[in-house]
Amino acid sequence: MPAADLITAVAAIAAEAGALAMRRWSEPFERWEKVPGHPVSAIDLEVDMVLRDRLYALDPDAGWLSEETADTTDRLACRRTWVVDPIDGTRDYLRDRPGWAISVALVEDDRPIIGVLEAPARGESWVAARGLGATLNGRAITVVDRMMLAGARTPVDALPKADRDLVAVAKPNSIALRIAMVAAGQADLLATLRWGKEWDVAAAVLIAEEAGARVTDALGRKLRFNTPRAEAFGVLASAPGIHHAAVERLRDRAVSGLGKPR
Repeated sequence: MPAADLITAVAAIAAEAGALAMRRWSEPFERWEKVPGHPVSAIDLEVDMVLRDRLYALDPDAGWLSEETADTTDRLACRRTWVVDPIDGTRDYLRDRPGWAISVALVEDDRPIIGVLEAPARGESWVAARGLGATLNGRAITVVDRMMLAGARTPVDALPKADRDLVAVAKPNSIALRIAMVAAGQADLLATLRWGKEWDVAAAVLIAEEAGARVTDALGRKLRFNTPRAEAFGVLASAPGIHHAAVERLRDRAVSGLGKPR
């Protein structure tokens, strides 16, 4: 399938999944915790099934990595792998808040080559392809040109004392949407200092990179995908001009967090 057709097809599948999640949002559905503090719902599983069926039909040779599907090592032998979070930001979904999204990435040789976020409750469709740029609702987006860390906008609930020179902006529960905010110039910096799963960020990382952002793990190292453990320590997405300063500011906290047991 030609690249443009594949991108269009993936975006259409994400939109179909988003429409399903929106339709079911107002209906009664089962919800529970996989482990304490990690909610899930029947809708997460329904969306996962739809995505898996449709995406496999597009590329049956690709592996599969999803938050709501039991992982296997089979994907490690695949050059391409679908990396999916059926509903990123499930807490907002369960609380009737709009900060959730369908996240779909196609990874090839450890790098995302297609990334789509469908956030229907926010009226947002984010699409990126390696080397082709990123769009929000069909319009090209680009990261802001910022050189000073002080005053940088970051989506958080509250700023720690050491970061009071930054500016807090509204934070959706979806980490993917927070990264995408940097891509669209709605924020200047997003940082997490904990272990996280690849499905949470794969699509958004490509969207941010294609919009001109610098994206690494919390220690400033390159992010890789479809790894055996399917996780990385933190993510740092920012305007290129402040990325080094952000890494340096967070380094001690990142090293401390990296040494804690998971």
